[in-house]
Amino acid sequence: MSVNRTQLRRKIQAIVDTVNTAKTGCPMPAALAVLDKPCHSHSSDHTHGRVPKLSLSTFDDIELENLIDLEIDGFPSSSKTRNGRYQRSTSDWGYVGDLVEDDDKIGLYSYKVQSTVTSRLANTMIQAKMVNNAKRSQHIVFDVQVPKGAFIDNFTMDVNGITFTSKIREKSEARKMYSQAKAKGKAAGIVRSNALDMENFKTEVNVPPGMRIQFELHYHEMIRRKLSSYEHVISVKPGRLAKHMEVDVRIIEPQGLRYVHVPNSLGDHFDGITTISKGEKKAHVSFKPTMAQQRKCPTCSSTAVDGNFVVQYDVNRETTGGELEIFNGYFIHFFAPENLDPLPKNILFVIDVSGSMWGLKMKQTIEAMKAILSELRAADQFSLIDFNHNVRCWRDNLVSATPAQVEDAKKYIQTIHPNGGTNINEALLRATFILNEAQNLGMLDPNSVSMIVLVSDGDPTVGELKLTTIQKNVKQSIKDEFSLFCLGIGFDVDYDFLQRIATDNRGMAQRIFGNQETSAQMKNFYNQVSTPLLKKIQFNYPQESVSDVTQSSFHNYFGGSEIVVAGKVDTENLQHLESIVTATAANAELVMETLRDVEELDGFMKKDKYADPEFTKKLWAYLTVNQMLAERNTAPTAALKRNITKSILQMSLDHHIVTPFTAMLIENAEKDEIMLADQPKDPRRGCCPGTLGLTPNAPNNNKGIPAWANVTAVPVSFMPEQRSPPVSSLSINRVDNDPHFIIHLPKSQRNICFNIDSEPGKILNLVSDPGTGVVVNGQLVGAKKTENKKLNTYFGKIGFYFKNKGLKVEITTETITLKDGSYGITLTWSDTGHIIRKQLLISVKKESNVTITVGEEMSFMVLLHRVWKNHPVNVDFLGIYIPPENQVSPAAHGLIGQFASEPEVYIHHQRPGQAPEKPQATMEVKGNKLTVTRGLQKDYRTDRVLGTDVQCWFVHNSGKGFIDGHYKDYLVPHLYSFLKKP
Repeated sequence: MSVNRTQLRRKIQAIVDTVNTAKTGCPMPAALAVLDKPCHSHSSDHTHGRVPKLSLSTFDDIELENLIDLEIDGFPSSSKTRNGRYQRSTSDWGYVGDLVEDDDKIGLYSYKVQSTVTSRLANTMIQAKMVNNAKRSQHIVFDVQVPKGAFIDNFTMDVNGITFTSKIREKSEARKMYSQAKAKGKAAGIVRSNALDMENFKTEVNVPPGMRIQFELHYHEMIRRKLSSYEHVISVKPGRLAKHMEVDVRIIEPQGLRYVHVPNSLGDHFDGITTISKGEKKAHVSFKPTMAQQRKCPTCSSTAVDGNFVVQYDVNRETTGGELEIFNGYFIHFFAPENLDPLPKNILFVIDVSGSMWGLKMKQTIEAMKAILSELRAADQFSLIDFNHNVRCWRDNLVSATPAQVEDAKKYIQTIHPNGGTNINEALLRATFILNEAQNLGMLDPNSVSMIVLVSDGDPTVGELKLTTIQKNVKQSIKDEFSLFCLGIGFDVDYDFLQRIATDNRGMAQRIFGNQETSAQMKNFYNQVSTPLLKKIQFNYPQESVSDVTQSSFHNYFGGSEIVVAGKVDTENLQHLESIVTATAANAELVMETLRDVEELDGFMKKDKYADPEFTKKLWAYLTVNQMLAERNTAPTAALKRNITKSILQMSLDHHIVTPFTAMLIENAEKDEIMLADQPKDPRRGCCPGTLGLTPNAPNNNKGIPAWANVTAVPVSFMPEQRSPPVSSLSINRVDNDPHFIIHLPKSQRNICFNIDSEPGKILNLVSDPGTGVVVNGQLVGAKKTENKKLNTYFGKIGFYFKNKGLKVEITTETITLKDGSYGITLTWSDTGHIIRKQLLISVKKESNVTITVGEEMSFMVLLHRVWKNHPVNVDFLGIYIPPENQVSPAAHGLIGQFASEPEVYIHHQRPGQAPEKPQATMEVKGNKLTVTRGLQKDYRTDRVLGTDVQCWFVHNSGKGFIDGHYKDYLVPHLYSFLKKP
């Protein structure tokens, strides 16, 4: 009996659908059109203004057009309407038979995801084509997950040839328009998702029997670097088997790709299906499972494609000062220095142990904390605070992270039993008190980073309950140098509050889900902030050439992350853009410079058909809007908040993006049916999905940094070489080439030259001054083979030891390293920058020279000589230039240092030599009579290829008679050894 009723209902529904079609002349019932309005034809039957009748029985008799997507190198073509909005049509469908349908008789013809990443800017399109093969109208849902923080910029929908396009409007205006022309049987919205870092875009449409529908959503986002990797996450949840299934990702990175990796995030079911093609700067990732491969099992009608498709990659980095990319009037500065020693941490863990943490949450938190405590470094200081309605401290002060203290803290964590209420205010104030007291007592390393990590799963229930008061209390008590990071567990916590209080105090917040993955999520978050490499980072650009620069001061830089700054640049009146980045490292003040031709990217971008020509503009807008959203969250006055809101709204409309203050209107061509995609504020789940954890501007503290590095006081227009200490082209002692020594004698205004012929690996002492504690040594490297039965040697490594400062500098043909005890910092010859430590300044000019300046007392220049890497004989080598004005003590010695006390030199009896251009003479010096030859040597400071000729008197036999003793007396065992006088 029940079967007959079902059949009867289906027949009645079919009759009703047929009647509706006959009344309106439209192939779609009232679910998609207003019945009392005439149907506007979308066919060629213009005579009657009506579309041809279409019944299910005649559907298979229609000769279908070629319905395969027109592909352009793997990407479907898109057309745009005159107003710039994307418009697609279902007329490009292919043969729709052989679809696998669920019980609802809805078939998924194709599900495509296409994403192009251009310099971290990912443009993603998700498209689904579906058919209602049932004999009744039913709802078809297009429900996709979009990364939190992504900006939706376009949506189109095609229902059997009727195209709906989208536009962005101010939220209240959009709601008004929507109320005037609500689409019948259709709805759209942006809703929160319980998935980590995702939100849902959902559209629901009532589709008549036999009708086809196509959805297409576009969004863009900036891919953030975390834990030394960019991770592009695309949600792929088609919900059913697709006849055509494709995920296509292209990556274009002008910096060059270090690696591309696709983890098996969708499960072992899809092993070997993904293909990766990687070039130097581009990559293509393709995932195209057949319908058989999509099945959960060979006989299953359900799909195994249900999860996130993840692409991980990283880029090459040649300079510590970052990479400047300039295109179409905008610049993007990517900054992710590596090979730096970590700054010491002072870290307080504040853990919620109220009753709501009972069970799995607490178990996972304890497991995570034990692992985190094990990763503390010996130089770190830490303590633990746990709180419910009361606040307890494991230690009332910070303690060093020794193995014994870490083990004791683990035992303490293990004894915690959740119960009682939640007193967030007192717990955070106790933590700030401990840090403030430690700083006041001088217990904190000036170069250390101090932070509080709050872990909580709920709102305050004890003590101060007003969230704005708690935020104000913490802000007032926390020092400018401290950061607050918040982990909110589950959905009972007011995540919006955690975001505000973290952002207000130079930190960030993250939601942690209270499940079996809680421990892993907590450890992952900690790893992102566990390795501070720099603090007080300031980006400077020429003020007369750039404008609208995004946040340019940052409190901390953590290893494995990346800082991105963007702005507008006047490329019409500028040939090169220069940036100067200042920062505090573990053992030095850094000043790093980058110089880029404003047209450097033009050729590359114009040749690549997949690269987004607006990537710089979109990245700038993305950063600007997110920065304003963060500033709005912490605005101290209502007036300021209103002004920021207006700016956000204007940016959203200008760049056609959905933000908390705009909505997307989706309408048909006649504008009589409208859907509204909105972002309702949900205080439990964060105000603004586009809001990132940007910290307020860090103080511009440039104490101890020379004025030329601070562009707020000095324009950036001058070139780096003008900042180096001025040295005369004549009055200089130099050692260059293989190796040629030129000693300048200021009193007699003569240059005396000699060569040293030694063996590769030997270390020659150049300056050894026990009075000032300065040593300069050079290690020899040999040519690749002998010439004329002689193996030439050069300086391949030069070491400087400043004993009184405890500093060592090692310069090779690859790197420049400053060492201070156990700490070290390294720049490469690809960098232009400065390191400042204990009044010692190291200035690096890219692929050219290094200048070391010690206050006003002394300076040194090391010159880099590059040769063709495949040269059969020559190798890269270094030259060193030392002004005789350097203030050394009377005890100074060495091959160059001994001439700080200028010897008496008398040259006479000039006569012709073996060659007319090389006369000879007799030189009397240090009681010796020597035969010297007049000749030319080279100074390579102004011309590193050909050099500048320098006339000098050449002393033969490795300077014998001119230098004290024999040259072998100047051999030392180590790069930083003082010379032992005989």
